[in-house]
Amino acid sequence: MSGAAAPDAPPHRAGVVAIVGLPNAGKSTLLNALLGEKLAIVTAKPQTTRSRILGIHTLPHAQILFLDTPGLVRGARPLDQALAAQIDHALRDCDVAILLVDLCAGWREEHAALRERLARQGTPVLVVGSKADRPGADALPWPPPGVAAADALRISAQRGEGLGALVDALTERLPIAPRLYPEDELSDRPLRFLAAELVREAAFEELAQELPYVLAVEVVSFDESRASCVHIRANLLVERQSQRGIVIGRGGAMIRKIGTRARAGIEALLGRHVHLELRVEVEPRWTRRPTRFRQLGYF
Repeated sequence: MSGAAAPDAPPHRAGVVAIVGLPNAGKSTLLNALLGEKLAIVTAKPQTTRSRILGIHTLPHAQILFLDTPGLVRGARPLDQALAAQIDHALRDCDVAILLVDLCAGWREEHAALRERLARQGTPVLVVGSKADRPGADALPWPPPGVAAADALRISAQRGEGLGALVDALTERLPIAPRLYPEDELSDRPLRFLAAELVREAAFEELAQELPYVLAVEVVSFDESRASCVHIRANLLVERQSQRGIVIGRGGAMIRKIGTRARAGIEALLGRHVHLELRVEVEPRWTRRPTRFRQLGYF
């Protein structure tokens, strides 16, 4: 941070804030709303988020590094275990945690256990009720049992309600520290990873409920050398030949729909025209290979 602070200015604070909660609590929606940019993909499908997404929010007096995390699901499959590891790493590394609770779904044992775990390791926790604008959100007693009023907030990320108070509460709990990233950076993730995520989001939105879990996206080329547009080639990975047919669709209709939706999102991210080429590749058992998770950026 350059320049001397004014004598009466508050000390500069900086640190990592992990956003944790059950699937579909609105973690990625909250991250995007706090940043004012579409950084994390959002769908109604469970387990949309597969990796740590860092969003950098820089203020005059603070820099908050938000970590979006996968939903809290325990399973025996290798991909489930990899997602759980992402959450564990975020909880160990964060300075403050947001425990996001869907006000329409209610307070559960998983929330209480997670809050207790963070308390044991000495991490400040804000319990944040999400989707306050939805019907039925007022039915949940707030704050939840055992949570002090000072540590509980209600927000609507869709409408922007309560976000200012949330940022203020987080800043108060961060350690005194200088900026950790340049003030104009939004994330530590490369553009090609974000582009792959937007293709995956488009596929999730267009395809059926069962298929997205076994679908991944790998950007094989990302060419920004041409002034007219960015050329991107990406593979959509599935595990079986029958799934390949579903993703391609009759006469290629489905892959064209995915490409059209994804291209619009990538162009909004890059602020440039995009030429997007998509192929569907069969890669048996990729969801059971931890080395493949790393290659795809999920670690």
